[in-house]
Amino acid sequence: MPELRVDPLSGLRTIIAPGRSERPIELVEPRHDTTCSDPFAPGNEDQTPTELYALAGPDGAWRVRAFENLYPALDAGANGPTGDAKPDLYTRLPASGAHEVIVNSSRAVASLAELTAEELGAAVDAWRLRMRAHANAACVHLSVNEGRGGGASITHTHAQLYAFDFVPALIARERERFGAYATRTMGGSLLGDLVAEEVRRRERVVAIDDEAVLLAPFASLLPYQMLLAPRRPRPRFEDDGPSGVSLLGDALGRLARLHGGSPPLNLWVRTAPRGAEHFCWRIDIVPRIGSLAGLELGSGVHLNSVTPERAASELRTA
Repeated sequence: MPELRVDPLSGLRTIIAPGRSERPIELVEPRHDTTCSDPFAPGNEDQTPTELYALAGPDGAWRVRAFENLYPALDAGANGPTGDAKPDLYTRLPASGAHEVIVNSSRAVASLAELTAEELGAAVDAWRLRMRAHANAACVHLSVNEGRGGGASITHTHAQLYAFDFVPALIARERERFGAYATRTMGGSLLGDLVAEEVRRRERVVAIDDEAVLLAPFASLLPYQMLLAPRRPRPRFEDDGPSGVSLLGDALGRLARLHGGSPPLNLWVRTAPRGAEHFCWRIDIVPRIGSLAGLELGSGVHLNSVTPERAASELRTA
C-alpha cells in the first residue's frame, strides 16, 4: 500500500509507493496495430483495470477511456497511519485518494500534438468529466508526461489524474497568493490581471484566441515553457465553459515545429483546490529541453538559459 511520509526538515510530503516499481517500462515507439504489447491499445482492454469511462465513436469503438491506475500512487483503501516511537520526527499518513489513467486516443500515438483537433477535444472533455467525478477531493491534479525525458513509462498518449485528500504545498502557496492579491486589490484576480497586463505588453504573448491566451511565463522554469489561461478568470477547469482546447493544440503544434518534432514534455492542469475563494485555472506546458540539477533539486531555484521573451518570439513565428 502507498503511504505519505512527512519530511521532518521541510514538512513536505512524499508518496512512498513501492508498487510503482513493478509497472512496465515501454522502451519502443508505439505501433499502429492491436497485437502489440501496448496495454492501452484497442483489443487489450483486459490488461487494464475496470473501465470508469469510455467515449464511443460512430462505429461503437471507444475513442477515449479511463480506468484506475494498475500501479496507483494513491489508494482509496490505504491503511491508516503507522505508529512510530518518535512520532514528532517520523510522520506517516495514509496515501488515500484516487489515481486514474485517461487514454487520450485509441490511436497509438506518442504525443498530444499528433491528435487531430477533434481527438484532442474529446480527450480534454474526458479530462474535465473525470475531474468532476472527484469534486469532493481536496485537490485534483491532472498531468500528461510525454517521452522518456518527461517520465512517461508507456508511449501511448495518456493523462494521469490524482485526487488528493490534502492540498500539496506548492498549490496551497498559490492559493494563498491568489487570496492575498484579491485582498490587496479589492477582489482582483491574480492570474486574470496578469494575463491582461501580458496582453497589453505583448512581449511574452505567443497566441490569443476567443477563449484563452498563450504566453511564456515571466519566470519560466525551463526553456520554452508555456502557460495557457482563460481570457476571463474562471476558478475550475472542470466547470462548464471555455477549455482553451484550440489554443492548446496550437501550442503543441508550435513546439513540434520549433523543435523538429514533439519534445519530451510535462503538461498539467491547475484547478482551484479546496478552500480557494479566489483562483483561476490554467494549463502549464513544460518541454523538457533543459535538465534539473543540484541547484534546482537542492534549493528549489530554477536556472533557465532561454529568456521567456526570446522563447515567446520563436514560438510566435513557429
